[in-house]
Amino acid sequence: MASQAMKITLERIALFQFTPAHCAQARAMLGWSVEELSREASVSVEAIERFEAQQDVLDVTRLALAYRFESEGLVFFPGFAPGRGMNLRGSTPNPVGRADFAMIE
Repeated sequence: MASQAMKITLERIALFQFTPAHCAQARAMLGWSVEELSREASVSVEAIERFEAQQDVLDVTRLALAYRFESEGLVFFPGFAPGRGMNLRGSTPNPVGRADFAMIE
């Protein structure tokens, strides 16, 4: 039970830390277009554009984006541009195991 509680806590932290501005900044850091991010994260172009325009997307969509960027070594903190982590794994859990994963946008 504690591991499930920890997973939920990490998801909440990731959702709070990863902002629409972070998404656009991280794409720029990696030199990725919206289309490239769509392929890399398995998220639709439309959902990425909505998120970066500060419109609502599903939590699982937001987690998939954060997870993909963190797998490239980027870290996110509120109020700061994304940075490159050194010997640091991001806190975002892989959303593949979530019950709502099939609903990813």
